[in-house]
Amino acid sequence: MISDTGVMSGAMIFIKDDLKISDTQQEVLAGILNLCALVGSLTAGRISDYIGRRYTIVIASLLFMVGSVLMGYGPNYVILMVGRCVAGVGVGFALLIAPIYSAEISSAKSRGFLTSLPELCIGIGILLGYIANYFLGKLTLKLGWRLMLGLAAVPSLALALGILALPESPRWLVMQGKLGKAKKVLLQVSNTEQEAELRFKDIKIAAGINESSTEEMVMKLAGKNHGEGVWKDLFLRPSSSVRWILIAAVGIHFFEHATGIEAVMLYSPRIFKKAGVTTKDKLLLTTIGVGVTKITFLIIASFLLDKVGRRRLLLVSTGGMVCSLTVLGFSLTMVDSSQEKLYWALALSIMATYIFVAFFNIGLGPVTWVYSSEIFPLKLRAQGASIGVAVNRVMNAIVSMSFISIYKAITIGGSFFMFAGISILAWLFFYFFLPETKGKALEEMEMVFSKNYNKNVTTETDLRQNA
Repeated sequence: MISDTGVMSGAMIFIKDDLKISDTQQEVLAGILNLCALVGSLTAGRISDYIGRRYTIVIASLLFMVGSVLMGYGPNYVILMVGRCVAGVGVGFALLIAPIYSAEISSAKSRGFLTSLPELCIGIGILLGYIANYFLGKLTLKLGWRLMLGLAAVPSLALALGILALPESPRWLVMQGKLGKAKKVLLQVSNTEQEAELRFKDIKIAAGINESSTEEMVMKLAGKNHGEGVWKDLFLRPSSSVRWILIAAVGIHFFEHATGIEAVMLYSPRIFKKAGVTTKDKLLLTTIGVGVTKITFLIIASFLLDKVGRRRLLLVSTGGMVCSLTVLGFSLTMVDSSQEKLYWALALSIMATYIFVAFFNIGLGPVTWVYSSEIFPLKLRAQGASIGVAVNRVMNAIVSMSFISIYKAITIGGSFFMFAGISILAWLFFYFFLPETKGKALEEMEMVFSKNYNKNVTTETDLRQNA
């Protein structure tokens, strides 16, 4: 799926000229998708508990396809906004359910790699969006940006059809009492029959099904597993471990965007223009470099997640972001305060932007989605994760809709100094609140977040991996 962020960052250059919209309208256009994605993510959790993970992905794809068609048509600002809202709901669905589906079908040993793949695909989409912008930007003003936004309908349709060929989440099937189908899926996605049996046993225990459970008891339990009572378990009467899990999920999603990645990805043409890159061709080419950097480090991260661990990658990533944001703030401040063109500051701004994108995508970017999709208990997973995604979209909207106003108020360099300060707070939060989850089965996460959990205790998962 061609990423909206990658396409929109370049398309906005042409939309502003064609539709004669103001900076405020531009901010609203950039951010409204995320507010609508907030609605989509909160809705998707409950829907996925009813109809399953696969069909929820189908709904997400169809919504994004319809939104893309409307944006590609875009005769005026109102229709463009409607299309963006519809696409936003689809984005909310997809951001929630894709990592959950990946986490639920994968084993503990490879879960980090598989669950990071949706984020890698988003990165590829952003790069394709940047490349499409460069070539489509050479077309007429009225046609170019509409094709940029409308072409996303094609891969959305392909995803809607392709996902039907994949198996349903075995954990969702167990919650619905479909034990035979769940076991069949586990045999497909496990390395050995023994591994499938062990995973099947753990999932049944997590769902409240034991060896003595009759078929009638299983079906009665399945009737209660459509997401009812989840909000009470999350907010009104959470256990200490669930409360900690919720704080961790909300915190990591909050800091993913509060540290400024959307400002860099969506407004990179403005940043480079402020630094001294003036022509549209050069602006679009420079943003392609951002996309290449993003994909390169997402690929590296996907292989490190199950080896180095989530926590260590987060701390290294956030530390690097603090340094690169500080350098970016300094170089842009120098450009702003100088009457002459400072080529060293231009080069430093571009380099700092690329380094920031690199550090973000080797840790905070992919880990956010892997971590939040794996830590919630089975019954609470979809709707619990939806809260994190909702916070993610709100922060994305706040940053994308306010960045222009912020940098006009405190200068563009000052805005990146602000993001550096927030990144320091993020590092402290990750250090004190996020335990390591590498190699742990989904059914063990409540124990990992227990105050009595001893990191030196060998778990059943460890014994299996060492066997």
